[in-house]
Amino acid sequence: MKLYNSLTKKEEEFIPYSDVVKMYTCGPTVYYYPHIGNMRSYIFMDSLRRILKYNGYKVEGVMNITDVGHLTSDSDTGEDKMEVASKRENKTPLEIAKFYTDIFMTNIDKLNIDLPEHITKATEYVPKMIEFIKSLEDKGYTYMTKDGLYFDTLKFKGYGKLSNKDMNEIGVARIEENEEKRHPFDFALWKLVEPNHIMKWDSPWGVGCPGWHIECSVMSTDILGEYIDIHTGGIDHKTVHHENEIAQNDSCKGHEVVKTWMHCAFLQVDGRKMSKSLNNIYTLEDLEEKGYSPMDFKYFVLNTHYSKPLNFTIKGITSAKVARNNLLKLLENHKNSLDKADEELLNKYKQKFIDAISDDLNTPLAIGVIWTLLKEKPSIDIYNLIIDFDKSLGLKLDEGIIDETKDIPEEIESLAKERWEAKKNKDYKLADDLRNTITSKGYNVLDNREGYTIEKIN
Repeated sequence: MKLYNSLTKKEEEFIPYSDVVKMYTCGPTVYYYPHIGNMRSYIFMDSLRRILKYNGYKVEGVMNITDVGHLTSDSDTGEDKMEVASKRENKTPLEIAKFYTDIFMTNIDKLNIDLPEHITKATEYVPKMIEFIKSLEDKGYTYMTKDGLYFDTLKFKGYGKLSNKDMNEIGVARIEENEEKRHPFDFALWKLVEPNHIMKWDSPWGVGCPGWHIECSVMSTDILGEYIDIHTGGIDHKTVHHENEIAQNDSCKGHEVVKTWMHCAFLQVDGRKMSKSLNNIYTLEDLEEKGYSPMDFKYFVLNTHYSKPLNFTIKGITSAKVARNNLLKLLENHKNSLDKADEELLNKYKQKFIDAISDDLNTPLAIGVIWTLLKEKPSIDIYNLIIDFDKSLGLKLDEGIIDETKDIPEEIESLAKERWEAKKNKDYKLADDLRNTITSKGYNVLDNREGYTIEKIN
């Protein structure tokens, strides 16, 4: 296998430290509903885990649940996101964490995501975080300010190597809330809090709570050890959160802890960043209400390489839904065939598929291999091979077609058929008129290369 390493900025042959791949994934901050951009990161995690296993590796994974310590700004300013949610909804932070963790896990299940072996909560690791921070203090990497204990990034020679930060950068202003910071890139390990703060613990530096970055360093090394093969997360974590993790890990342990860093690119909506102000945030539940299944969304995501920005549009998810349904129909033809396939042909396609997924998780190319294979003469052997391929994609192809046309009235079926014939005869005016008639009756006709599908308008 070859994987792109964000740290070395190149694609490398993947060679794990041992016979078990140790992998850590940055999990959610459970203060609000997860949106489809969040879920793209976990589909990426799922693909990596599945493809490693498909290639014969054993995997031991950890994913954290951030239920304390993540401030509203990545630069150690603002309130803790959990406390903000607690005040907003008049619930305790524990109630907030449970409510949104449950929703996140429901989304994980709907998307058929292969969960890591260990799911850890920040609040359960505070004592070990204090131990880890004390070790950094003992090694001389920290200093105290009026609002907490900070990591001195000038003491760590490798700081900035992940995102090419320049430690001599002049244009970065000091954080006004704490003028005692020695360098703008220095970050909080332990934040002191006011008496009315809800989430707080005693520590050698005073009553407070952990910084956001420390939890991942502590959980990953506590469970996976000092040598970790892969660390994943969203591209937004690369410049601050993951830089800080590297500084903490390597300073504490005295050597490089994580070998390969992998990042999933952003998902935009209609070419713009998702935000509440633009009212363009979609959740998985929103898509379901519009008639798109979680597997439609997963298929949509897997058709773009994880490292490439992905633009979500309703047109795009509709095309993905149509394509996936057509794939399932073709697959059904192979399932119902009693014919055998040539073993040489099967081996050729299996090698093409493995080559695709092993080349930095090239799922778009792998799906293309499946489409080409489906065009071969129907055979139960081809069906079985594609179901085997799906172990690395997790698209639930073995569940077959969900018949969404069973409730389509005969009148609509007839109009759609008439429209298709008109289109084939290049009578585009008639075809458009018939489409408008169908739409006025509450249905959409979705064209594709093989024909069309009909769906009820929600």
